[in-house]
Amino acid sequence: MSNAIMQAVRVHEYGGPAVLKAETVERPEAQADEALVRIVYAAVIPLDFKIRNGWLQTVFPVTMPYIPGFYASGVIEAVGPGVTTFNPGDRVFGMIRGAYAEYGVAKAQELMRLPDNLSFEEAATIKAGAEAAWKALFTEGELAAGQTVLIHAAAGGVGQFAAQLAKWKGATVIATASAANVDFVKSLGADQVIDYKTINFEDIVKDADLVVDTVGGETETRSWPVLKKGGIFVSLTQDPSQENALKHGVTAKFNTKLPSREDLQRLTELMAEGTIKAQVDSVFPLEQAAQALEKSEARRGRGRILLQAGAV
Repeated sequence: MSNAIMQAVRVHEYGGPAVLKAETVERPEAQADEALVRIVYAAVIPLDFKIRNGWLQTVFPVTMPYIPGFYASGVIEAVGPGVTTFNPGDRVFGMIRGAYAEYGVAKAQELMRLPDNLSFEEAATIKAGAEAAWKALFTEGELAAGQTVLIHAAAGGVGQFAAQLAKWKGATVIATASAANVDFVKSLGADQVIDYKTINFEDIVKDADLVVDTVGGETETRSWPVLKKGGIFVSLTQDPSQENALKHGVTAKFNTKLPSREDLQRLTELMAEGTIKAQVDSVFPLEQAAQALEKSEARRGRGRILLQAGAV
């Protein structure tokens, strides 16, 4: 049994940011088909504060105390029996449950190697935003060159990648953003950016092939008329209204399908070569996880928020 210890952020009860506690805990060990990763950056995503608040107890039940976090980048520290794809010292990223810590254990098949010219910061944003954008556009949204897509909240952690990937694919990109982010979203390649606070997007957008909605609620309700017959609506926040989809003659999907490993490899290459860029909003040290999640919950960021758990 390992006596090694590490710093980790733990939650002992549901609640606001104050329930996040930086603590010294026992370091986990890699079991069969697993790898122990020394975490450099963990991604802070909305799912983290939703679980912490106790909003998703039926969908994401946790055993208290738990370490938050799902996605991270880092270095292989050790591998368990049966792992032949990685060696200690390899730079990796992927799904590492309990990523708000100095070390985390992951299934080897959930990890991918970093290309030499991809930074740990960039890599931490792939599973946390770029992958969701890829599946919303292509796996679920079936977006093709020459089509038109409306992307809501295009300055956010998912939206920023969706705008770039849609443009890379050869689509016409219409995006919504706040006034402060209009120029930023244009720099991502959007053909038209609508300031959603002063203009009703549904008055401008017509006959879109695809809507990618990272906002939900009223934004979803107002999005149905902008789609052409046979268009696709993809929600990243909730199961969209099948009743409204039927009424408007479109397909509504909740973003649940996963891209293939080949898709993820292509995405990683696009980032490594600079075709797709990751915008990092801010980086907080591990012990400031509460502030990082407060910023995430305020939803005023531009790009992804990261926690730095270890040295690069």
